[in-house]
Amino acid sequence: MEARRELGKSGIHVSAIIMGMWQAGKEMWAGIDDQETHRALRAAFDAGINAFDTAEMYGNGHSERMLAAVTADIRGQVIYMTKVFSNHLKYEQVIAACHRSLKNLKTDYIDLYQIHWPSGAWGSRPVPIEETMRALNDLKSQGKIRAIGVSNFSRAQIEDAARFGTIDSLQPPYSLFWRQVEKDALPACTASGITVLAYSPMAQGILAGRFGARPAFAEGDHRKGHRLFQADIYPRVQAALERLRPIAGRNGVTLGQLALGWVIHHSGVCAIAGAR
Repeated sequence: MEARRELGKSGIHVSAIIMGMWQAGKEMWAGIDDQETHRALRAAFDAGINAFDTAEMYGNGHSERMLAAVTADIRGQVIYMTKVFSNHLKYEQVIAACHRSLKNLKTDYIDLYQIHWPSGAWGSRPVPIEETMRALNDLKSQGKIRAIGVSNFSRAQIEDAARFGTIDSLQPPYSLFWRQVEKDALPACTASGITVLAYSPMAQGILAGRFGARPAFAEGDHRKGHRLFQADIYPRVQAALERLRPIAGRNGVTLGQLALGWVIHHSGVCAIAGAR
């Protein structure tokens, strides 16, 4: 694994590839086994990955608890990243959510605490960003979190949040197939020194070449409803993969490695790769 990358201006250094823990929560996925998650986490650490991204809503804390159980003996060597959901953005709710995550993670500090979705998302009641940032700043001054990040924010929303505190990271969907962030937030993040933590860099398995002409999903797997798998888009997805395979072959890498390499080739961008 290559040298670490600084998370914004926080002084926290993370691996270019970060392990995503959404699947570990089990909800919205199928066939997830805790023992396999355990082995995947340790394999990631052994391969040089030092940062793990989770959230309070991933299995109602199950993902956070799994991370704690597997990495308790190496806590000082790993970076915990977690998130507060959009329905917990009032001052008191942020504080309470952080304390729950600290308990789940069995730690007295969270390295990167992120706003998972902007206020108002997913039917949540709007909360002024100033109020949410005040809570995050207080947690930071108390040493309970080391850095503040945002996820799924637009450029305008990042700029609004940054009026009230230091934002060290943005977590958007970003891959060869999802590139909207290039038109909006990425240039601003690059200019401001905000690290981009790209989630779904392999387009939820598509760019790993895991699906054939007719993708099939087990009951409970949220991906069957995703836009890229729909009948009007999926043939174009397959055509694009056929053009990418020779490129991967010429470079002696898998499709998944090519997809991850393309993401982290961008300055100031890390890739959050889900695994089971």
